[in-house]
This record gives sequence, structure tokens and C-alpha cells, in this order.
Amino acid sequence: MECHVRPATSNDAAAISRVVLAALRESNSQDYPADVIAQVGQSFTPEAITAQLHKRKVFVALLDGNIIGTASLDGDVVRSVFVDPVHQKGGIGRHLMDVIHATAARAGVKAVRVPSSITAEAFYAALGYQKIRDAFHGAERTVVMEKRLQN
Repeated sequence: MECHVRPATSNDAAAISRVVLAALRESNSQDYPADVIAQVGQSFTPEAITAQLHKRKVFVALLDGNIIGTASLDGDVVRSVFVDPVHQKGGIGRHLMDVIHATAARAGVKAVRVPSSITAEAFYAALGYQKIRDAFHGAERTVVMEKRLQN
């Protein structure tokens, strides 16, 4: 499956929100209770995503012109990596992460961290990330992971 990754624009906010919410509801709901999914989902309204576009480097993955994934880089922290459930396990997330890693390396970042969901821990481990610790945000457990970059 061939996809294209580009920087996100404010026109992408609604589509990014749809992808994130679909992934939360279909994939992450296997590892988190409904109240945690609902709480996390509040951070991914189109308005919240538009605000993120001004603070982070946000990327989208497109297939046939449709947004099917997203990922962002906030300094040395990888955030908001989501792929539409229909397209998961097809290399889209890996492609997004290649762009994130290249962007971070060009900025001189030596290592990137990610506050991973339980759901995505194996995905990041397969990309060479190592677990540092668990973090808790109320009932939400995230797995803080790190990867050294080759600059």
C-alpha cells in the first residue's frame, strides 16, 4: 500500500479528528475503559487539533487523497500517532514514524520519546524504542519509551 506523508494544514483538522477518534474507539478501547477513551477523545476535536498545528510539527498520511493517519513531533517528543483502523498493520504507522524520525534528526534531536498507549507499545518496540517507565494520568496508563536517533 503506497501512501504519501505531508505536513498537516488547518484544513486537515476534521479528517485528523475522525482518524484519531476511530482509532481510539476501535483499537485503544481494547486496552482502556470507555471513560478513558472518552476523556482522551476530548483532546482530539477539530478545534484542539487546529491548536496543535501551531505548537507541533503535525503530519498526515494520505491514500488516494484521503487522510488515513497522523503523527506529530513536539520538540523531542512523538505525539498523536494514529492510523485509521481499516489501514492499521499496513505500514502506514511505520511510514509516518520514518518521517518523524527524519524530521527530528534534521533538527539535531539525538533521542525521541513517546508516551505510548498500552495498545501501541509493541509497535514502538518493533521500531527500536525501549521502555523507560509507566506514567499515569488519572486512570490512563501510558508507557514512556525512548529511541536514540542516528544523526
